[in-house]
Amino acid sequence: MSSTRTLVDLIESHSDALTDRLVSKIRSHQRTLAFHGVDEMELARRARAIYGHLGYWLRSSSELQVEDAFFEVGRERFAEGIPLADVVAAQLLTRRNLWEFLDERLSADSAAELRGELDLQILVVRFFDHTILHTVRGYEAARKEGAQGAPPAARKAVAKG
Repeated sequence: MSSTRTLVDLIESHSDALTDRLVSKIRSHQRTLAFHGVDEMELARRARAIYGHLGYWLRSSSELQVEDAFFEVGRERFAEGIPLADVVAAQLLTRRNLWEFLDERLSADSAAELRGELDLQILVVRFFDHTILHTVRGYEAARKEGAQGAPPAARKAVAKG
């Protein structure tokens, strides 16, 4: 796993470059239109929270910590009025941006390096699967809470959506 640690260190040490690339992609991608009006500094802060602390998320955090953090992300995006499809698209872009970055910088020259890359892929895929799941759960909980506090006509509209 030491090569996995080296790869995570590479990602964290390039978190600013990864963040800049991601913000540009999110602000221009057709599936993240709702994010185009979000402040660039705020988008960068959000991206840096993932890329800059990826080692923590992959090695030290528990499933419960990921669940709590990203459940709250879902609630926040709902409160901001960002459609769920845009939220998930942004998370998928975050993962894709990471793979593109690694693909540009790495070439496995040995079985050990290849194994390290594979180990990292597995960890990252699991991590993003969990972030997406818990973000959607938080978003849906916020939507349900909003519908319960809304007038009856608005509740019907939310239930259909």
